[in-house]
Amino acid sequence: MAEKITGAEALMRALEHEGVDVLFGYPGGSIMPTYDALYDHKNTLNHVLVRHEQGAVHAAQGYARVSGKVGCAIVTSGPGATNTVTGIADAMIDSTPLVVICGQVGVAMLGTDAFQEVDVVGITSPISKWSYQIRRPEDVAWAVARAFYIAKSGRPGPVVLDFAKNAQTGTVEFEPATVDFIRSYNPEREVDLADIMCAAKMINDSVKPFALVGQGVELGNACPELLEFLEKADIPCGTTFLGLSAIPSDHRLNMGILGMHGNLGPNVMTNQCDLLIAIGMRFDDRVTGNLATYAKQAKIIHFDIDPAEFNKNVQVDLKVLGNCKETLAAVTKQIEATQHSAWIDGFKPYAEKEYNKVIDKALHPAEGPLLMGEVIRRVSEAAHNKGIMVTDVGQNQLMACRYFKFTQNRSVVTSGGLGTMGFGLPAAIGATFGAPDRAVCLFVGDGGFQMTIQELGTIMEQGAPVKIVLLNNNFLGNVRQWQEMFFSHRYSFTPMNNPDYELIAQGYGIPTKTVVEREDLDAAIQEMLSTPGPYLLQCAIKEEDNVLPMTPPGANVDEMLLEV
Repeated sequence: MAEKITGAEALMRALEHEGVDVLFGYPGGSIMPTYDALYDHKNTLNHVLVRHEQGAVHAAQGYARVSGKVGCAIVTSGPGATNTVTGIADAMIDSTPLVVICGQVGVAMLGTDAFQEVDVVGITSPISKWSYQIRRPEDVAWAVARAFYIAKSGRPGPVVLDFAKNAQTGTVEFEPATVDFIRSYNPEREVDLADIMCAAKMINDSVKPFALVGQGVELGNACPELLEFLEKADIPCGTTFLGLSAIPSDHRLNMGILGMHGNLGPNVMTNQCDLLIAIGMRFDDRVTGNLATYAKQAKIIHFDIDPAEFNKNVQVDLKVLGNCKETLAAVTKQIEATQHSAWIDGFKPYAEKEYNKVIDKALHPAEGPLLMGEVIRRVSEAAHNKGIMVTDVGQNQLMACRYFKFTQNRSVVTSGGLGTMGFGLPAAIGATFGAPDRAVCLFVGDGGFQMTIQELGTIMEQGAPVKIVLLNNNFLGNVRQWQEMFFSHRYSFTPMNNPDYELIAQGYGIPTKTVVEREDLDAAIQEMLSTPGPYLLQCAIKEEDNVLPMTPPGANVDEMLLEV
């Protein structure tokens, strides 16, 4: 006869069965029985006490992005649960595998407006892959196994478990469960050989092919297959922000970043290629610009694991459904080894033009205040281009994606589709647990930093070795840039009256330094990277530094501004 244990203890054992090694959370009344059970599992389930429930989910996201595992957060009911909503929505749109466990009042009290009762399933169902209320201890093992299977299979995403208090305190004869099949849920379909052969023919017939690389390549663990595919057919590529580290920054076929603040060449050549090959990306509006003029001259092949993405924004000529690890390998076997030297050379004039007008000025200013681009590039190089880049949202994000360089996969942690300010600091904490042997470099603006600044307490308690680069321009920089460019310099509520960040860091016991002069930058970066544990490097940057090039909203993808 199996041992009888509480539902809370069953949850602990089920999480261990799934291989969970770290939980990010915050206790409270309705989840207290589970936290009591967790007390006896401290040696196997490392719990990281965050300072706000939103931080728990963002930390779990950072952990998941760099480790390739499912991130896990645990919070209480009511406001504890509702504080996770932003992170759940962020994880959903960016395909980050999470299991978020929320406490809930007992079943007998549901619907009575009990203290800290809220309809978690109703709130989170539209922003999660699955949201389920555990009402009985007998359902714990099954629900956890199902949650982890759904979160990590197919197109990954967040799952929410609403854990009623009576299910936590009731007893059950526990046996771990395994779920590898759910009726009507088909996360990965069989690859259609006819589609593979058709894709190969289109690629073989193409003279000017161009590949768009998204995060789906990394999510599918298909980076080796991507390189083999691109190199065999000699196809240049551009990447989305989330797909940046799927291919080394200096690879000869990597032409740069796609979209509104991407590189000039990839955007212009999108409207000159004869074949556009989208791989694990969703044709976001920030990538496409004006859909009415987007790649109208080209045939389009779309490789994706999620059929809902096909023809959602851009009408394509061929849909190749499946995990790109499998579909790319299958197509590579069928395509001809070829060269597209003249086509690839066509990107060079645009790269040179952008370098002369934008990049050289951003990296090598002759005088004046520090610029974001030069700070980011020097941090990247000091970390030998092997660091993990974590960003908040805004100009710090756009500049970091442009000027940080990558040599390893799973090196990008940023909020893409939702654009969540406050994401960076807790996500960086999670990244240090997901990749403890790598340098985690956070780039954050003074606005986003203050949104989750309380997580400095988590860093203090954990000693999490986050290298925080605060790009302080005393503005909500990205909004200010739009106000400058499109609202006649009317800076409506974007100037920031900031606190003494050095003093705050000192209060949390975090080493800190502020750099104002360019000649002090390199030494400060070296000190930051060589100091064990966390560090805050505040850089006083030019207040009206702009992110360029830029495709204005609603403009064609190739109508990029190189100067304001």
